[in-house]
This record gives sequence, C-alpha cells and structure tokens, in this order.
Amino acid sequence: MDTRTNISNVLVIGSGAAGLRAAIAAHEAGRQVTVLGKRLRKDAHTVLAAGGINAALGTVDPEDSWQQHFADTLREAYLLSDPRTVEIMAREAPDAVLELAEWGCDFARRPDGSLDQRYFGAHTYRRTCYAGDYTGRAMLHTLADHAAALGMTVLENVYVSRLLVRDGTCFGAYAFDIGSGERTVFLADAVVLAAGGHTRLWRRSSSRRDENTGDGMALALQAGCRLADMELVQFHPTGMVAPEEMAGTLVTEAVRGEGGHLRNADGERFMQRYDPQRMELSTRDRVALANYTEIAEGRGTSNGGVWLDISHRSKDEIVEKLPRMYRQFLESQMLDISAHPMEVAPTAHYSMGGVVVEPQDHSTDVEGLFAAGEVAAGLHGANRLGGNSLVETLIFGRRAGAAAAERSANLEVSLRARSVIADAQADLDGLIREGEEFARPLQRALRDALWEHCGVVRDEEGLNEGLARVADLREAAGSVDVRPTSEGFGDLAHALDLRAALLTAEATILGAIERRETRGAHIRSDHPDLDERLRVNLVVRCGREGRLETSRVPVPEVPEHLRGWLAPADELDVEGRLLE
Repeated sequence: MDTRTNISNVLVIGSGAAGLRAAIAAHEAGRQVTVLGKRLRKDAHTVLAAGGINAALGTVDPEDSWQQHFADTLREAYLLSDPRTVEIMAREAPDAVLELAEWGCDFARRPDGSLDQRYFGAHTYRRTCYAGDYTGRAMLHTLADHAAALGMTVLENVYVSRLLVRDGTCFGAYAFDIGSGERTVFLADAVVLAAGGHTRLWRRSSSRRDENTGDGMALALQAGCRLADMELVQFHPTGMVAPEEMAGTLVTEAVRGEGGHLRNADGERFMQRYDPQRMELSTRDRVALANYTEIAEGRGTSNGGVWLDISHRSKDEIVEKLPRMYRQFLESQMLDISAHPMEVAPTAHYSMGGVVVEPQDHSTDVEGLFAAGEVAAGLHGANRLGGNSLVETLIFGRRAGAAAAERSANLEVSLRARSVIADAQADLDGLIREGEEFARPLQRALRDALWEHCGVVRDEEGLNEGLARVADLREAAGSVDVRPTSEGFGDLAHALDLRAALLTAEATILGAIERRETRGAHIRSDHPDLDERLRVNLVVRCGREGRLETSRVPVPEVPEHLRGWLAPADELDVEGRLLE
C-alpha cells in the first residue's frame, strides 16, 4: 500500500482538550500545525469529564488562593506529585479558565456575571467552575471551535502506530486512516503527544470502547521515554452498575458536590464511619474504598453497588445543576433521580501516572517529543483532586505547544530517516495476517485480569497472577487475525490497541508489585500501611531486548515559599493519610 507524506512544523497526536490547546499555542506562535485524532472531532475523551474545572478565582469563597489550591492538591496526592508541576498548575489555573470563558465556554455564572464555583471532594474552598455536569464537552467544543476559526488542520479517524525516532530524536509519526487504511508519514520538527491514559484496561471503566487503551503511553515507552507511577490509577467512587452495557459509566462527582448522599443496602449513610468530617466530599480514594468495602462486606445492593441519593433536592435544582445525569439515568434505566436513588460502584477513571516530563515545558526524554494531559505524569501523585484534570489540559497543553513551536522555530536542520520509516511500515505490514485469535476477546480477557488482580484492592499474590496472565495473553496476541473488511481497518486498530494495552498493563502491574504500601488510590491489603521509604516515583523504561525495568526516583522537595501551606511531611496517620 502506498504511503503519503504530510509535513508540518508541529504534529499533535490527540484531539482532546490538551491536544487542541497545544495546537492553538503552536499556531499562535506562527507554526504550521497538524492535529491527529482517533475519533471524530468534538468527540475526544474530554467530553466525558463532567463535574468541573478548578481555579482559585475566589468568586464564591474569597478566602481561596492559588497557594491553598497547591496545598490541597499536594496533600491529597500523598506527597507524590512534583511540587513544581503543582505550583505551575495552581498559579496559572485562574487565567486559563478565564481565557476559555472569553473564548465562549458556557460556564455557569452568578448574578453579578462572575463564574460560579461548586465544592468538589477534599477542596478547602469552592473553586470548581462548571457548565452544568457537561463541563468537558463544553470545553472541548469551545477549543475545537476556536481551532476551526484559526483555520487549523484536524484529521479524524487516524491511528498512530509508531513515533518516528532516530538517535534519541523524534521527527514525526507513522499512521493510517482507520476507514480507508491509507498510510501517512507525518513529518514534523516537534511532536506533542496528548493521547490520553489507560483506564480502559479495567473491566469497569468510565472510558468508552476504543479509547484510553494506553496506546499513547506505549508509543512513548517504545520511543525511549520513561513512564512513572503507572500503578497509581484512580478508581472513581461512582460508576453506573446497570444495565450491563453501561457498567462503569461515570456518575459525576458533581452529584456529591451538589449534596448527594451515599447509603448502603441497609439505608445507612455509611461515610460517617470512613470520614465523619467530610462525609461524601472526602477524597476520591477514601470514598472509592468505602464503597468497595461496603459491597465486599455484604452491605451492597443485589447488583453489587451502593445507593447514591440526590432526591432530597428539588427536581428543578437537579435538572439545572445535573442535566446530563438526569438524562443519563432516565434514558438508560427509566429512572428519575429526583425521586429515586442511583445504584453505583467504583470504576477505573483516571491514569495518574504516565510519561515522565519536565514541569516547565512538558518535554520528555526524547528530543523533540512533548507530552500533555492524561498521558503525562507529575501532577496528580497517588490521588487526583477532582477538577484538576481539565485545568491540567489547558495549562500544560499550552506550555507543551509553545515549547514545540519554539523548538521548530530554532531548528537548523529537520531530521528525516528513511530506515526508521521503513521499519514502521514493516511493523504494520506484519500485523495484517490470518490468525487463530481475535483482538476483542483478548482485550476483554485483559480487562478481566486487571480488574481481578490489579483493581481497587491488591495483593502480591494476585498481582503476580495478573502478570502471568498478561504474559499468556501476549503470547496469544501473536496470532491475532487482522484483515481489512468492507467496514475498514478497525481490526488493525484493535490489534494495536491490544499490543499497547499489554505493554502498559505490564508496566502497571510491575509498579503495583514494587509499591509495597498503601498510599492514596494504591491499596495493598498485604501492606496496609504507608511506607515513608516509598515516597518516591516508580519509573519504568524499556531495557535490553525490550524488557521493562523499574527504578525509584525521589520526589522533588517542596519549595521553601510553599512549605508553610502544608502540614509537616511526618504528620501521617497509620493509614497513610495526612492528619486534618
């Protein structure tokens, strides 16, 4: 099959909020930009982010400050975040959100015209701006419209199979059209990777089919980057339980932010036993573990969930503040949440680890390659503060795009390597074959294995079983049947998703085995206490013969001017949680 060539100054892989913000920044710097998306424009994973975006604007609680936002984020990350990254996020969040509002994002507003702000779990003050309970969709549409107004090129249904790297420098990517199979070599002076996380690897996941399969992380790892803290996966406390095809679909934290109560099958408002001060507005790891424990100990519903009840609020309030949730349950279950409780259970939601990047410009270990959004590590540590992911996309997407543009502007000679392109083509050719296995069943088997052996609660025996299962599935994947059909090259995309998922699953389990402690979202039943010696980032890289190797990297120190905003680092309780 013939291969086309596309040349630009900056190539952005991923058309979600991080990718589009990076592209806009690079375009504004005078560079020619190409954006690649696996899905249709305006339908990236960002649309599923519902509850809100954080910024210490102080419109509702004037006492709030960026320093308090910094402290809340680092504290709830169990001190595993890079403080430099957190400081940048907290400082720049207000301007990033106000800029998006100026571009037309439909944020809720107060009578005086200022942006309204709601509570999210573990925030000291109300600092979460929102557009109903469809904030991510409103943001993505705003960014996509802004990019279109600038005349930017966004290509849809394009799957990147390999980053093009020679002598430690990235000069583009090799990709194909999922519908036609047409292949393209995308050549660029700099590449921004914004391809999302890996939470679709778990059976119950808030991600949709064929997204967040870890392909971005696998691309980076194979290109020579390091991944950090892959074991730190956030399980959102509230995903749908039924119907089966909707299992794991997010029930936004905004329901609890607007006053929703959690109850077990006995009608008990059980968060009183887990966090009596903050109750349902506790941290996501505590609420997820509480829900998991209630279900595991037999106090769950018949479908294996707990009840989330907002029916004590008026129907008008619910329809105004939670319109998406109201429609979601009405359409899927014929359930009126203004009159009846929702059945929910934990669901794999967010990858807190990812590609190792420099805080200032989100450059990676590979020259010319930058990473932003959920694919990157550094901000969230062991427990992501709800509402931080969306503002992360804006701030570090912009920084990565600007840095990529600067590299392009200062580059004397553009790198090209025919042999590297030939290798990428041969790799794709080798996947198209008749085989005895099919990608979909193997993907389901992997999701079951991760859910069972590396889920909300883990132990070493189960993790080792999971690692063995990944090895078995990798062997089976060697004979996956991949053939073009009248419907296109979806089988090839599924095979690549499977290959990426197996690699990122292995990296995740290796980190989970190495982290022999309980910290944030990483809960080890065989190591229930926090181990201060493991206040490190666990890093994975491809070693000799492609084998994954793990190492420990110390977390950078908190800057002197911000230490006073945190409790002393040694004030930890026996469960590894900072004392209030």
